[in-house]
Amino acid sequence: MERPLERRASVRTAVVWEACAARLAATGPQNVLDVGGGTGGFAVRVAESGHQVTVVDPSPDALAALGRRAAERGVADRVVAQQGDLAGLAELVPAGSVDFVLCHDVLGLVDDPAAALGAISGVLRPGGVLSLVVNQRHAAVVARAMAGHFVQAREVLDGDLPGERRFTADEAVALLDASGFTVAETQGVRVFADLVPSTLLDLEPGAVAGLLDLERAVASRPEYRTIAAQLHLLATT
Repeated sequence: MERPLERRASVRTAVVWEACAARLAATGPQNVLDVGGGTGGFAVRVAESGHQVTVVDPSPDALAALGRRAAERGVADRVVAQQGDLAGLAELVPAGSVDFVLCHDVLGLVDDPAAALGAISGVLRPGGVLSLVVNQRHAAVVARAMAGHFVQAREVLDGDLPGERRFTADEAVALLDASGFTVAETQGVRVFADLVPSTLLDLEPGAVAGLLDLERAVASRPEYRTIAAQLHLLATT
């Protein structure tokens, strides 16, 4: 039986997963790279779909958990773990050897996002796909204000806090364009999922399914991107 935290997590990731799965399903088996993939929440599902996945992550503990998860799901032969990060990507992955890169919740943590995207571009084959998830600036202002952290809300409004880089949709698209990518799709992620009380999802019959359906409906509508907690962009080299 799915637990409350698992239900909320499934709503938060469903829009991103479905967009990636649709892209991957349109081709044969792919070589997929998951940068910062941690314990394999996405990587193992991709491997279950028949693709070969390499996960690059700096945490040995996360990679150990990834190995256990892959073994439990019967895809250990299709999942490779590599300890490292974006800065050393060129030393871990051969140039032009990857068909599809997952870079979720990582770009906002690096010192130089443009250099990080350059490293990703270097390992992608021509025509390869990047799935990029970044935190969205406007939603961070709203979230802090609703929590009563008004000083922090003002600080985020005026710029990034240390270690917490965020992007507007225009900023993310411009950064990808400047790095040689062509953006094919932009979605708002977690538009309402972070605002709905957990008790409602836990107690109200059908609430999770209804929220997920709503998230799908608004994901591609530009007017809702400014309140989405995250942005998901699919781009090609």
